[in-house]
Amino acid sequence: MLDQTTSAARQRLTENLRPIALFAAMLVPLGLLHAWVLAEYAIAVTDLLFLTESIRTKNFGWLAKPWIIAALIWWLWLTICSTPLFFFPTAGWLMGFCEAAVILRLIVFAAALESWLLTTQHARNIAWALLALSALWIGAECWQEYLTGSNLFGDHRWGDGSLTGPFYKPRAGDLYAHLLFIATLPPAMAITAKPGLLRLTAGAALIALGVVTSVLIGQRMGTVFTALGLATAALFIPRLRKPALIIAGLAVAFLLLTPLISPATHAKLVGETAKNLHHFALSPYGELYTRATVMGLASPIHGWGYNGFRALCPFPLFDKGLPALGIAPTSVALFACNLHPHNFYAQAFADAGYPGLALFTLMMLTWLATLGRGLFKNPSPLRVGLFACVVTFAWPLASTDEFPTLYMSGWLFFALGLALAVTQIPSNTTNQDAKNV
Repeated sequence: MLDQTTSAARQRLTENLRPIALFAAMLVPLGLLHAWVLAEYAIAVTDLLFLTESIRTKNFGWLAKPWIIAALIWWLWLTICSTPLFFFPTAGWLMGFCEAAVILRLIVFAAALESWLLTTQHARNIAWALLALSALWIGAECWQEYLTGSNLFGDHRWGDGSLTGPFYKPRAGDLYAHLLFIATLPPAMAITAKPGLLRLTAGAALIALGVVTSVLIGQRMGTVFTALGLATAALFIPRLRKPALIIAGLAVAFLLLTPLISPATHAKLVGETAKNLHHFALSPYGELYTRATVMGLASPIHGWGYNGFRALCPFPLFDKGLPALGIAPTSVALFACNLHPHNFYAQAFADAGYPGLALFTLMMLTWLATLGRGLFKNPSPLRVGLFACVVTFAWPLASTDEFPTLYMSGWLFFALGLALAVTQIPSNTTNQDAKNV
């Protein structure tokens, strides 16, 4: 009798914990948009309840999954390289160590979404809707800012001509591109599920509107990520390949018209890009990447710890170039130093040397291999959109924020958790989606 009572109490505990954790997890996109503290607390609550449930049920099978093993090994090495004085006299200090250590919360959060919270269709639908609404919100605010001169909060275009959307700084472009195909592919493919020119046109128009909006925002990497996402979607969804070519053509035509309809966008996307590429090594981005490479080469085994670039970049030790590549020495006066190297892979090298770079690359490849398994055979639009999101984060030739700064990488881990959950669905439950593409 006592055993039955204890079992019933445990069952009630589980039934109470999961809704609370799911509610907390679903607050994360809202927090990432406009209240980072809310997102941090929501992730912390989700992680705590997930670990409580794992301990209660003695179920830690999620730790054996390849994607999380790869993530934990990379995180452990980065944390070791950031440990103050104990292992490497050149690596780490207390703040960097703490910041590296708490990266674990994001890995656990993605695991909680995959293994516990998004195991039902209803929960996955909510998670998708939140990502889709976030993309819609960003896009709508960008158009409002373009048409009226300011967003809902009174913020105007950034000084370089970029539209800021619902934010006060120009961070709408990259985020919008990451979320775009998660938001648009499922409804677009549902519209075109039945044959007919009108349906095909309507579905393609939805995606085209999203792509044109990305160009209008006027951020270079956002535009590149959008092109990469469109190519990824067309690769996996045969029905989308011809419309994708037309959409790409429309985007190019829109870009050619920007001198007339949005001169600031043209100046940013065309003028400034051409200027940077003409002498890339001497551009601010070239200076940053060269400096990060020099830092990594100066400590190739363990790097300089998390945030090592931010703290140590100005040191004269790194006033060097890459002679083997014909790249001149960098200069702090030419913006060779910043808060981070503006590239995930350059950051991984500067933070943790060659092992850190190799482990970070392996982690990204493991994630993509896990998410891409069976995708050609069963290209569910949602799976493809989520895969495109992770691809755009993992793309190495990019100017990025710091990894994993919450306001950007938080989206990656939320989308990753949903993508992993969707990937776990038996193929016979998603065959209908595959037929609709």
